[in-house]
Amino acid sequence: MKTRAVRLYGAMDLRLESFDLPEIGDDGVRVEVISDSICMSSYKAAVQGAAHKRVPDDIATNPTIIGHEFCGKITEVGKNWRQKFKAGDNVAIQPAHFYEGSLHAPGYSYPYCGGDATMVNIPFETLAADCLLPYKSDVYFYGSLAEPMSCIIGTYHAMYHTTPGSYDHRMGIVEGGKLALLASVGPMGLGAIDYALHGGRKPSLLVVTDIDDARLSRAQSIYTVEHAKSIGVELVYVNTAKAEDPVAALRSLTDGQGFDDVICFAPVKQVVEQADAILGFDGCLNFFAGPSNQAFKAELNYYDVHYGAHHVMGTSGGNTNDMREAIELMTAGRIDPAAMITHVGGLNCVAETTLNLPKIPGGKKLIYTHLELPLTAIADFEELGKTDPLFAQLSRIVKGYNGLWCAEAERFLLKNAKHVEA
Repeated sequence: MKTRAVRLYGAMDLRLESFDLPEIGDDGVRVEVISDSICMSSYKAAVQGAAHKRVPDDIATNPTIIGHEFCGKITEVGKNWRQKFKAGDNVAIQPAHFYEGSLHAPGYSYPYCGGDATMVNIPFETLAADCLLPYKSDVYFYGSLAEPMSCIIGTYHAMYHTTPGSYDHRMGIVEGGKLALLASVGPMGLGAIDYALHGGRKPSLLVVTDIDDARLSRAQSIYTVEHAKSIGVELVYVNTAKAEDPVAALRSLTDGQGFDDVICFAPVKQVVEQADAILGFDGCLNFFAGPSNQAFKAELNYYDVHYGAHHVMGTSGGNTNDMREAIELMTAGRIDPAAMITHVGGLNCVAETTLNLPKIPGGKKLIYTHLELPLTAIADFEELGKTDPLFAQLSRIVKGYNGLWCAEAERFLLKNAKHVEA
């Protein structure tokens, strides 16, 4: 069986190639990948190569397939897994399975499994850890977004607060409390707004900050103040760059009491210190943003740690239950992470896009692995449509969905764009 995939050979060395997959055997499952969402973690793996903790040392001779936010369809099942899976089932994957303590993960560590491919063999570890998840939908891009949404969901579940008079912790954000999401109008921040409004536990006050008016306006057009009010949440968007004293401005929204929960989405010293300064009593700060600088530091008020019961934590990724929750919420229509996506493309653009990801503006870059398509911003569809009928129709479709990628656009693209076989 031939596959076409983007493989990592070393630092900054990604190659799009066609090659044969081995037979799956009795303990294997083969999946046709339909969509993959490019993650900044893939950029970090591509930049570091074998120095990355999940990437094997021998990639120069045994390259691995990149991409770990993928969704597709099972095409073949070995006899030992036929009681659980069958050909034709749609599936999504939880790459962080930590099987027997190993850090190996699809999209980093395996020569025959990663999201930026047409066909893959699922590793035994993924199957044994129950990380190949049923996906009962034919909208594949949501399945690709289940993994990043699971990271957000895991963050909310990991927040904690103290119980007066005991050492027991109450997990999750404070129900009906005050929540601030700092630097939160990037793709993951938008998902965090969605989950805060439509997940299982809602704050009474949700404050979203950034320093870019255009990005704040886009977020506000998607998650409106009026909608939030209709479900019992006071939603406030703040451009902290325009405040003379951002900490005072944010604390004033809580009558000076501070926030119960703060999630920081930027590895910027000023923002992290701002997050610490706006915490209220028993406040929990989650440093969500993963810095690439291993020496990244910010000051923390230890007086408030002691007397104000402040606590700081960080989360990196979600677990399998978080991903199941993401799939359930998406398929039920409770959350819609389409706002994360700003670009679409085919497998041909993955290598260049991944290696230049920090330089490309916008949010998530969604890849359809069987297509040949340049990386294209959804915002550019209308202009491109003046000369290209494909983009003209895509522009008409997304305009009906507030400019967001959607199931209708996906189906049209998969039917009408140029397909490339392995």
